[in-house]
Amino acid sequence: MSNPPLWAGATLAFVATPVALAATQAPALMSAESLTPEQTIDSQAYFVSEKLDGVRARWSGQVLLTRSGLRIHAADTLLEQLPPVPLDAELWLGRGRFSETSGLIHRADAGDPLWDEVQLRLFDLPAHPGTFETRLAALNDIAAAVDNSAVSVIEQTRGLSRAEIDNLLEQTRQTGGEGLMLHHASARYTHSRSSLLLKYKGYEDAEARVVGYTPGKGKYEGMTGALIVETKAGLRFRIGSGLSDEERASPPKIGSLVTYRFNGLTSQGKPRFARFMRIYDPQI
Repeated sequence: MSNPPLWAGATLAFVATPVALAATQAPALMSAESLTPEQTIDSQAYFVSEKLDGVRARWSGQVLLTRSGLRIHAADTLLEQLPPVPLDAELWLGRGRFSETSGLIHRADAGDPLWDEVQLRLFDLPAHPGTFETRLAALNDIAAAVDNSAVSVIEQTRGLSRAEIDNLLEQTRQTGGEGLMLHHASARYTHSRSSLLLKYKGYEDAEARVVGYTPGKGKYEGMTGALIVETKAGLRFRIGSGLSDEERASPPKIGSLVTYRFNGLTSQGKPRFARFMRIYDPQI
């Protein structure tokens, strides 16, 4: 085991004492609002990064937690050099591997060999009082002191025009990415939803409860053709796109919540081009 860095001096001067959260307490996170293609922003005031398709995590200074406060039993090799201050991060296995990451966390086995592939991608310092630009500089200093290739800061780019951001979103989605995150350079960390933190995916997403199925036809005969879902408001509709063959053979159970994506609403108020994304996990 390598020696941990000495977390002293100016690097952590922004916090007087280590901040820790109880493993049963859900951390108060800064959450993003959605940016629509039609919405106007001062694009050059934002740092832009990829929205990783992983599991959001909060390092309390002592333990790693999900957004709901679930204790994450990660491998010691991933955590042993982290500083005694809160960090916002994403546990990431790579594009399109969210379900593997989620399953790994639920197995609660720090010895699982899959932890060797997990990256802890840092993106914010919740206890730092400065602007995002200042926090990012401090975060880079912290990451530089951690001798662990699995721990790094998510790449941030500033100064892009709106057209460049739109092009980057399209490139990201074409190569399997989920979307982009935009942090306003002058934003302070707030433990709530903020209009100065934006997620830009080019589509909307929401949750609905599975209430039934339609039978598959053709090559899907004997399998599920579509999920029949219902929103909190009582709206029912079908989701057929996005289901893998495995999910059609063994669909989400009746009563489970699923996340779906869509592009606006029809004149009848139903999601347009609804597409299944994943089973919704409130603990993750």
